[in-house]
Amino acid sequence: MNVSHNNIDQLNAIVTIEIEKADYADKVKKSLRAYGDKANIPGFRRGHVPYGMLVKMYGKAVKADEVNRLVSEALYNYITDNKLNILGEPMTAEDQTIDIEADENFTFKFDIALAPEINVTLDKNITVPYYKIAVTDEMVGKQDEMFRQRQGKQITIDAVSEERDLIKGSMVELENGVAKEGGIVVESTILSPAYIKDEKEKFTAAKVGDKVIFNPAAACGDSMGELASMLNIDRDAAAEVKNDFEMTITEITHLQPAEHDQEFFDGIFGKDAVKNEEEYTAKVREMIAMQLIPESEYRFGIDARKAIEAQVGELELPAEFLKRWLVATNEKYTEENISEEYSKMEADLKWHLIKEFIAKTMEIKVVDEDLKALAMSVTRQQFAQYGMSNLPDDIVENYSQEMLKSKESRAQLIDRATETKIQEAIKNAVTLEEKEISTEDFGKLFQE
Repeated sequence: MNVSHNNIDQLNAIVTIEIEKADYADKVKKSLRAYGDKANIPGFRRGHVPYGMLVKMYGKAVKADEVNRLVSEALYNYITDNKLNILGEPMTAEDQTIDIEADENFTFKFDIALAPEINVTLDKNITVPYYKIAVTDEMVGKQDEMFRQRQGKQITIDAVSEERDLIKGSMVELENGVAKEGGIVVESTILSPAYIKDEKEKFTAAKVGDKVIFNPAAACGDSMGELASMLNIDRDAAAEVKNDFEMTITEITHLQPAEHDQEFFDGIFGKDAVKNEEEYTAKVREMIAMQLIPESEYRFGIDARKAIEAQVGELELPAEFLKRWLVATNEKYTEENISEEYSKMEADLKWHLIKEFIAKTMEIKVVDEDLKALAMSVTRQQFAQYGMSNLPDDIVENYSQEMLKSKESRAQLIDRATETKIQEAIKNAVTLEEKEISTEDFGKLFQE
């Protein structure tokens, strides 16, 4: 057997594998005998099938299997041993015709795409802006309001004090200004002026004991789901409701925000983590700053990519091979749409190659400790979305371990950890031009 390759150009090559009968004959014979030892063939005892019979019945199929296996191993080993940096996967040459059943000697040819050579040195000569979003008093105030609402309690009041108050009462359907005979009667329902679309003013100053006449369909903005919920009926029946209703208000509840006391501080940041107003404000400001870091990191990734791509310069890819390979391996790509689809992905393909080069030259690796730390961070973020920000480490660790047991989740974490490490390596290598920026101006960066 002889394996060689010939470069067509810097990005395309052909690997040729020449196989003679002597390369596979013994393997075919061995496979046939092994099959004869196990096969149940009518008229013969197991293990006593004549070899000639095995050749006649299975020889062509076994030969094809052994030749294909031999070619696959030779191709893989040649690419590995010669350290060919290929893109995609080898593809059978388009002009190749082989008859495995009839021929004894074969010449297989495979088209391969070679990755372009990348040269970039990450050092302090590369300058990348790093935007730190300024934390304003307004941000701190809004976050404080959210915390106070979350830690607040419901109290009953005599009259609506703000739109978010909840109004409880009974409702009866009207016709010509009086209760409709056989009409809809709702013993108990709850609504809030904040969600009323029409005639909101009838409720913003309402008091316990008031009787308010309004049109529920208009108040719900023709949302059948909201109307059905308000009237305690199904959606189909709600679609037929057009009349006014009279609501008798029996109770009004108001969310009273929590006061800034030690119980409040402990509920937000954990016991004794904050002990006074000044420490609380500083902690809220620090928390917001931490929440904004991912935005800064995301923008840094965009700007770092621009700077590094400029250093790399024009990067040519074996476009025709990659189009052919994508069509052959992915059902979403066809001969008709591949040119358009490829043009959309080409820039990201080039950046992916650059990142692989960076990871290799800077010896970036993801270890179990990285995955565990990331899994715990993701778990904390998920619980924080539901207001659970002070979970004990053992609970977080148990959830993160379950995440790591999932193959899909683990693969996603590996990709994310690798991406993070590459970006961190870039950040440490280049010169950061730190700039404080407002949220408004930060948003404008993406418009530009």
